[in-house]
Amino acid sequence: MATYHIETYGCSSNRGESREIERALRDGGHRPADGPEDADVAILNTCTVVEKTERNMLRRAEELAETTADLVVTGCMALAQGELFAEADVDAEILHWDEVPSYVLNGECPTVTPDAEPVLDGVIGILPIARGCMSNCSYCITKFATGRVDSPPVEENVEKARALVHAGAKEIRVTGQDTGVYGWDEGERKLPELLDRICDIEGDFRVRLGMANPGGIHGIHEELAEVFAANEELYDFVHAPVQSGSDDVLADMRRQHRVEKFREVVETLDDRLGHWTLSTDFIVGFPTEDDEDHELSMDLLAEVRPEKINVTRFSKRPGTDAADMKGLGGTIKKERSKAMSELKMEVVGEAYESMVGERFDVLVVEEGTGDSVKCRDGAYRQIIVQHADERGAEVGDFLTVKVTGHNTVYAFGEPVTTGETAGSDSAEIDSSKTDTAERDPVEGDSVERDDRPESTASSA
Repeated sequence: MATYHIETYGCSSNRGESREIERALRDGGHRPADGPEDADVAILNTCTVVEKTERNMLRRAEELAETTADLVVTGCMALAQGELFAEADVDAEILHWDEVPSYVLNGECPTVTPDAEPVLDGVIGILPIARGCMSNCSYCITKFATGRVDSPPVEENVEKARALVHAGAKEIRVTGQDTGVYGWDEGERKLPELLDRICDIEGDFRVRLGMANPGGIHGIHEELAEVFAANEELYDFVHAPVQSGSDDVLADMRRQHRVEKFREVVETLDDRLGHWTLSTDFIVGFPTEDDEDHELSMDLLAEVRPEKINVTRFSKRPGTDAADMKGLGGTIKKERSKAMSELKMEVVGEAYESMVGERFDVLVVEEGTGDSVKCRDGAYRQIIVQHADERGAEVGDFLTVKVTGHNTVYAFGEPVTTGETAGSDSAEIDSSKTDTAERDPVEGDSVERDDRPESTASSA
């Protein structure tokens, strides 16, 4: 588990990105530090509106690099002028904002602390169902903090979920280091039963299953597919991090699965579910990964075509076995990461393009930036509704929307009138009139940026 410190400069878009980063880190079990001097990683979300701002960003980056062990720089200046940080001899990782959480997580399991309790964040309820895992991955440091899986009884977790629903939760996120092994410490595979029981709770809500390693989920994947198919409350979404398309690398990582098990999980869900989302992770540049191994990973990504993909460049964690391996050069890792990220954008963009012109039932889960809201369809794909106020779309609402366009990693939608139905068979739309604008899901391009060097340090 890492502690983090976030500083945000600039416009509302940057602040929204920092909120997304922090939510992902919290979901992964990481916790905010009291300040940069206490953080394992500092994250600087930058602005670059004028030259004075650039100087302020460089100065602050230098200060943070001296204060913390690991510095990540993201935001406008990082993307437009990232070379300036290297020229100033600032030791930092330059990343796009949506790469930051996977960099911090480093392919490790999310960590649930012993005192973790359900949290209600707006209409999103976070429900940790267990602590620990059954894996012994050679690159993961969190196992030292958490040990083997410790699963509370099903009834205890169901009561916690019920309390979240009664408190106003519309989306329950079932989390854990590896949700697929819930119950293994007692010799039982209890995840399907738990999800069934949560979905039986009275109320209008949705349930998202958190990360489940392929090795753990494989033993219950057929039963789990039945649970998904039987419960409309359950998002048809599975996060199963494969990490590599090479069995040799998976063996060196000490992962508890091989590629064929991962394929079997995907194929079973493909057979049982229609519109569903596969989320997976790849680590590029593991010390024993050669060119052929990398190509196997690229081939697997192109074959299974996940709708959500986290690409992480390998970095050593102290005390792990992988830290003692002779690493690959930074250039090799960067080139492989770039190639996979480009393929990722192609695959994900194709998935969202296929949604254009269709209608979907969605839940409005949170406010966006500007006058927009973020929604999730039944497969947990993100759909942005703009001009939310005038369209009467509020957080917690269930809507039917028509997808009018996309921006590679999310779609744009408009609420449909009463009586129109959701689903692919109901859409007869002139494709020439669909909105495929490649822009932010906000009305904020002209928003004034704050170039003052006043940081907003995020906290949970």
